[in-house]
Amino acid sequence: MNERQAERMRHGAGFIAALDQSGGSTPKALAAYGVGAERYSTQEEMFDLVHAMRSRIITSRAFSADRIIGAILFERTMDGLVEGRPTAEYLWEVKGVVPFLKVDKGLAEREGSVRLMVEDPGLGALLERAAGAGVFGTKMRSVILGADERGVRAVVDQQFEVAGQILDAGLVPIIEPEVDIHAPDKMEAEDLLLAALTERLDGLEGDREVMLKVTIPSIDGLYAPLMDHPRVMRVVALSGGYEREEANVRLARNPGLIASFSRALLEGLSDGQSREEFDATLAKSVEAIFRASTT
Repeated sequence: MNERQAERMRHGAGFIAALDQSGGSTPKALAAYGVGAERYSTQEEMFDLVHAMRSRIITSRAFSADRIIGAILFERTMDGLVEGRPTAEYLWEVKGVVPFLKVDKGLAEREGSVRLMVEDPGLGALLERAAGAGVFGTKMRSVILGADERGVRAVVDQQFEVAGQILDAGLVPIIEPEVDIHAPDKMEAEDLLLAALTERLDGLEGDREVMLKVTIPSIDGLYAPLMDHPRVMRVVALSGGYEREEANVRLARNPGLIASFSRALLEGLSDGQSREEFDATLAKSVEAIFRASTT
């Protein structure tokens, strides 16, 4: 573990930029950016376009370490170059931003009230590549759709099992058990999640640390006990489908919880904007999310 990066993640003021849209979500991200399906005919062309979008964000003067402490990358973004340098290297050496990598391969079909992660026999090789590329940590997402104790525990157990493999590889896992904001019993599901996470955190051995990425809770301050847990490096929040303004308002009511927004960060950006327009729009988003993360 890079101790300078770890210290930044534990105590740095700012938020994490989630730039990790994968194959399933990339067309939507590109469409929101003003790049329609007529601009590409193959998956390779699609990923080239999204890498160009991400590179434009990362190299913008609005994307700086005084507001952004980390960035989550998609595998192809990690493998690509930004201004001639490997992306993770550019983030840390040029921008001072800690690089993370999305490592899950998507969600399995719904089972009861949850969607677990697809099993990935190639995870070990990916973690080795990530460590070699200078990546600090990883992120992996599951989804909780209702307040079913058995389902919530299945999600948390799978997350911690995979987290153990990630920690063994020398990386810090961001555990992301997303609670769907449309769940009719969201509040009850979050209570179950808090209990399950606390139990597994209490069972971590030695000085192992993880990060947590959660949906902004219905009850303000619900996850405050997790922020004080000795095995938790940082607790971050996803926007979860809320528009940026609402997500920021909700986030600001949870002191200590910082953003790890994707769609909300990119809101308003367009391929057709001039450099000045693009930078100004991104700067506005970054400032608003930073303020919500440091309130």
